[in-house]
Amino acid sequence: MLPPIAKSQTFRPPKKIMNSTLVFFSFFLISLFCLSALAETSQASDGSTILFTTMGSSTFEFDIFTLPTSRRPPSPSDEHRLTDGKSINFNGHLASPSPALISLLPNTSGVQPQDKTLLHLIYVTERDGAPTLHYDVVHSDNKGTNVQVPLLSEQQSGMSVNSMKDTPVLTNEHLVYVSTHENSGKPMASWAAVYSTELRTKATQRLTPPGIADFSPAVSPSGKWTAVASYGEKGWSIVSKELSTDIYVFLTGDGTQRVKVVELGGWPRWTDESTLYFHRKSDDGWISVYRAVLPKTGPVSTKTVTVTRVTPSGIHAFTPATSPNNNDFIAVATRRPESEIRHVELFDLKKNEFVELTRLVSPKSHHFNPFLSPDSSRVGYHSCRGDRTNPHNLLQRLKTTPEDLSLFRFDGAFPSLSPEGDRFAFVTFTGVFVVNQDGSGLRQILPQVGFGTVWDPVRRGIVYTSSDPSLNFTAPGLVGTHKINILAVNVDARNPSSAVKKLTTGGQNNAFPWPSPDGKRIVFRSDRSGTKNLYIMDAEKGEAGGLFRLTNGNWNDTIATWSPDNNWIVFASNREYIGTLLMDLYVVHPDGTGLRKVAQNLTGGVSMHPMFSPDSKRIVFTTTYAGISAEPIGNPKFNVASSEIFTVNLDGSDFMRLTHNSVEDGPPLWFPKIKATGDVAWPKRFGASCAFEDFKSQNTTVKMNKRSLMCPSQ
Repeated sequence: MLPPIAKSQTFRPPKKIMNSTLVFFSFFLISLFCLSALAETSQASDGSTILFTTMGSSTFEFDIFTLPTSRRPPSPSDEHRLTDGKSINFNGHLASPSPALISLLPNTSGVQPQDKTLLHLIYVTERDGAPTLHYDVVHSDNKGTNVQVPLLSEQQSGMSVNSMKDTPVLTNEHLVYVSTHENSGKPMASWAAVYSTELRTKATQRLTPPGIADFSPAVSPSGKWTAVASYGEKGWSIVSKELSTDIYVFLTGDGTQRVKVVELGGWPRWTDESTLYFHRKSDDGWISVYRAVLPKTGPVSTKTVTVTRVTPSGIHAFTPATSPNNNDFIAVATRRPESEIRHVELFDLKKNEFVELTRLVSPKSHHFNPFLSPDSSRVGYHSCRGDRTNPHNLLQRLKTTPEDLSLFRFDGAFPSLSPEGDRFAFVTFTGVFVVNQDGSGLRQILPQVGFGTVWDPVRRGIVYTSSDPSLNFTAPGLVGTHKINILAVNVDARNPSSAVKKLTTGGQNNAFPWPSPDGKRIVFRSDRSGTKNLYIMDAEKGEAGGLFRLTNGNWNDTIATWSPDNNWIVFASNREYIGTLLMDLYVVHPDGTGLRKVAQNLTGGVSMHPMFSPDSKRIVFTTTYAGISAEPIGNPKFNVASSEIFTVNLDGSDFMRLTHNSVEDGPPLWFPKIKATGDVAWPKRFGASCAFEDFKSQNTTVKMNKRSLMCPSQ
């Protein structure tokens, strides 16, 4: 039996169900499960830690490289790495050394602006955890970096310390870039907007109108005009196609005279004051580069702009790069039909033919987002080369605004902390592991993937997960059809053959276990009745000790966690949008009473992976509330919509965003403050390098890759 709840107390929530067409799509939402056993006496006032995983981040290892455009074909010796291999470096811009830019360099730098062997690189780096902007002066002959200067310091007025900065471009005295530091004020609307900062004074102004999201800014050669990819007034939809932005142009000085010049286009780049290149998906299904010519006199609109397709069908060509008044060639990223790799090529505008570059230098590496030097002599891009000489972090510390909260990115899925605070459990595609908090003592405790890890709060060394040896991650869509059971794993068992105990015996899909604070019961999700609802069972005896059905309906209730004070269970549900992945957060008492939605402003999006703070007053979770933060095609696996980590009070107030990223931040884990105060490196390299795939489809509603398979149909 399950004290103190009787089986007859099955609760049917009095909720009006909204009819919705069944939508089958398993895109971005990796239903990972960050779990942790928390002591009831923990207090948030003592400080606490949130742990999360950024999907793919640990394998990106991007650095910025260049090749000369005149050397054809290029050789590996022609390629030079411009960034230093620390952290993730991407989305570069080679700038002309204006007086304002040079003024940022320390007096001891010794940089001579007239030195033609120096490259002035502005780029995005994640060395502080969140994407920020840096300025490096680099020798073009690969002798090394002269000087590095962080841009847009955290002390700048109005800038949140953990906001995202992206796609920088320098024009005259100003830096133009994307930032996510201002709340859009609308659910499911992106916070990405274009800003301009005067380099000397740091004076910053927003160029994007309120309530609008802009991406991928490009400034015309004179600096007068800025072009952006934007969803405009229509906003972003969770089921929209990736290339559904339009291109707008406005005055760089103040953002006025904004006008739409191209419908359905992205990644605009100028060659002169009236000519733009951009990408879009063509009617024949190929992503291609187009040219837009704006009228030099008269009104400018989509009706007066001439649009011509530039690259032919048969090859995906996107993220074009241009240089001022260069009508001879552009640089593009390509995906050829016989390849799964993204490469950078030149496209000869005179001969209308591609000129291969990076495939000849590194055929098995992805190359992203090319950019050209002002004189067209060099093409830059970022690539992952798996440099194993650099430290690989188990924990990466992020700067965050709340003073009593520490924020860490964890290198592994489903991380959970033991009650003693000495070990983490986590998941990879090769099994379930435990590791000491300092990165030592790594060992496998289960040879197959598990869905969720959580430590028993009473019985030392017991980790709960859900898995099955028959799981097949090579066949898309099969995970949801497999039988998955709740397992208790004794990580300290002397005999591995007796370490695993199966707690569920019925149903086809039992997942996401979470123990009560006293260790007596476990709440979990099961489809044993034909729909996925929540159940409670005995933590030691499993189903044999009795089963209580906590929720009951023809919807999907999933990913439940228990509050440390034992008063509430929080979970995600699509009960207002049955048959879809649109999920809201709900709380219910363990006896089935008191069901209510946590926050009304999350309705219509995807909010999942909730977990209580140590004092049970707040909830951390992932959500698409902030839309997407960058033009998707510029990212690895770009058809995965990004979710970010937010917190909210139990009563739905004080909504706060914690992470800003252009890719997906995974499920969060909230527990008392951990010992680590900075990055923690693996003592020995662990995990794959450059283990990511490029896009395979142009629609977010399709099933794809292992990342979506991490969710056993939620």
